[in-house]
Amino acid sequence: MPTPYLGSGPYCYANSLVTLLGPGAPSPALVETLTGSAFGFQWIGGRRPFFDALGWDPEQGVDAALRLLGVACARTAGGGPDEALRRLRTALAEGPVLVGPVDMGLLLHQPGTPSTDGGDHYVVALDLDADGLVTFHDPHGHPWATLPAPAFLAAWAAETVPYTEERYVMRHRFTGRPDPDAALRALLPEAARWAAGRTDLPVPPGTLGGAEGVRALAARLGAGELPEDDRALLVHFGVRVGARRRADAAGCLRGLAPAAAGILDTQARLVGALQYPLVRRDDGAAAGLLGELAPTYPLLSAALAEAARTEAVSRRVRTAPGTR
Repeated sequence: MPTPYLGSGPYCYANSLVTLLGPGAPSPALVETLTGSAFGFQWIGGRRPFFDALGWDPEQGVDAALRLLGVACARTAGGGPDEALRRLRTALAEGPVLVGPVDMGLLLHQPGTPSTDGGDHYVVALDLDADGLVTFHDPHGHPWATLPAPAFLAAWAAETVPYTEERYVMRHRFTGRPDPDAALRALLPEAARWAAGRTDLPVPPGTLGGAEGVRALAARLGAGELPEDDRALLVHFGVRVGARRRADAAGCLRGLAPAAAGILDTQARLVGALQYPLVRRDDGAAAGLLGELAPTYPLLSAALAEAARTEAVSRRVRTAPGTR
């Protein structure tokens, strides 16, 4: 049976994982929420603004979502291009493969490539034929895309992806039956840690997180000093994925952590409202929205911490001897 296609560029790994988990898989919204991406903000090195948590990156997020869902997989990386191609061919004999991160600017089936500012991406490899043609689902709007193996390998080497030094990363042989309810309950303490601003993860010098980072970005906008590449990152990617992550997380957590869900709804609306003023270069209006957004971060941290404490008490009651 053909592998179904799910598409949304900013949700590339979430859609790819749902594709690979097959019938009974959770929604992309739930997978994205379980990655932890919705619970913070980081301005990396004072130059690259992302509406995700301080120290977070997609590789951590993919591993976290799988762990919380109770899904195992085989993950391999490294070696040269010939070895990577052999690994891919062997894995594809068993089924589709999650490939990534890859350098999106080197996916030559996409218009405007090659590009030096393509960013990171994930795809689902489907086939590698005898002539070396790779067929894959690209969540950025390209089902059944193809690339010659040398071009695919160049992107897969991920040499410009800043959060990993590994090359040719792939995951396959997914096993386990996801339990969305248990995954969300287990997420709560992790979400609370992300929202509080983790200090155990390395970040580049000058990186600011949470409310502090949002206020710094607002000040830069208010002074008319936002670099053009930062504006491009926000209007082409950061705002839309940031708003969607928060809206999806709010929906997933509404029954389990209603106070946190309400704050996430507010954040989603404020982040989404940034798009128009940033595109029209009304930086004063954008700075004002960020000024409203910043105080919501400590509120979210407190709400998630309280929800995690409540769930811990509930779990102790559920598992106490004599409890049915």
